[in-house]
Amino acid sequence: MKNITVSVPDDIYREARVRAAERGSSVSALVSEYLRSLTDREVEVSRLAAQQRQVVAGIDRFRARDRLERDELHERALR
Repeated sequence: MKNITVSVPDDIYREARVRAAERGSSVSALVSEYLRSLTDREVEVSRLAAQQRQVVAGIDRFRARDRLERDELHERALR
C-alpha cells in the first residue's frame, strides 16, 4: 500500500473528519474509497461503451420509411 500526502483547506478537513466519524471510519479510508470509486466508474463507462458499440454493430440498416404504420404498431402490441 502506498501513502500519499494531500493538502486541503482546514474547513474541508474538519468536514471530512466529521463524515468519517459518522461512518465509523477514517479520513484515509474515505479518500481511499473515493479514489476506488473513480476507477469503478471508469470501468462501468468502458463496459457500457463496449455494449453500445455491440448493439450499434448489430443494426444492419435503419431507415425512417421502414417504420410501422400506427395500425400495424397497435396490432403488434395486442399480440
